Amino acid sequence: MRVRIEGQRTLNGVYQPAGSPNAAQALIAAAMLTEAPVTLRNLPRARSVDAMLEAAAALGASIMGGDGSLTIQAAQVNRRVLSQAETDGSIGAILLLAPLLIRRQYARLEVDFTLNRIRTHLEAMRDLGIDVVTTGNAVELNAARWKHKRIVLAQASVTATAVVMMLAASLGEETLIYNAACEPHVQQLASALTQMGAQIDGIGSNMLHVFGAQPLGGLDITIIPDHIEAASVAVMAAICSGRVQIAYADAPDMGVIPKIFRRLGIQMDIEEAGIFVPRHETLTVSNREEDV
Repeated sequence: MRVRIEGQRTLNGVYQPAGSPNAAQALIAAAMLTEAPVTLRNLPRARSVDAMLEAAAALGASIMGGDGSLTIQAAQVNRRVLSQAETDGSIGAILLLAPLLIRRQYARLEVDFTLNRIRTHLEAMRDLGIDVVTTGNAVELNAARWKHKRIVLAQASVTATAVVMMLAASLGEETLIYNAACEPHVQQLASALTQMGAQIDGIGSNMLHVFGAQPLGGLDITIIPDHIEAASVAVMAAICSGRVQIAYADAPDMGVIPKIFRRLGIQMDIEEAGIFVPRHETLTVSNREEDV
């Protein structure tokens, strides 16, 4: 594929970021936790999302809809194995271990990459009391319910946090998770699980307190805009001396990005309608103490 870019032009107008692929993958896995229908809106078109939907369908989920909105219903989970063809080298596929363990109590994951890439995930599941056996490039897991667990993630991994949250929301009575990731898509997954019936305290922080629920219910949720895409457009607008309104980019989802951009001389005005990037004649790195 060739991409031709013609430069020396300003970028002006209104831009609406697509839904977050990372949030979409986690919510597809969450939809498999329950027999009830789950509707996902603002679903982005991305290869990673398509792969997750194909894997969910292969496990028995019914998927209906289109044009950015889908309803997923996993009345039954027919299989307990995720093959290499279904994982397709994607770390995101490990998210589907949660519904398999919750719905079938057993899961086998076959991957075409070294298991060292998911060491944090496997250690976390062992800490939850899940039996984890590795053989070559495959993992077999057996799950049981627990009353009280306290675990510390070796890394603040987004997917490890998501898997542990989903397991705790259904298999655990009470679970404390330390060193949890707190990115916007992790926060949306936590909010979704609370809407499905679990109780999660500390959303947005690095310590999550999860009280599980049985069974989890359905959900209708709009996927958050992709904050990475929004930030990328803001940079392009500033570099090209344009004036751009980034619609529906909620300020809290941007995290520390506005602060970092301010050091680089990029101004982002947070407004109710989103983020406004004014025209930048020049970009100057700030050495002010308050910007460091």
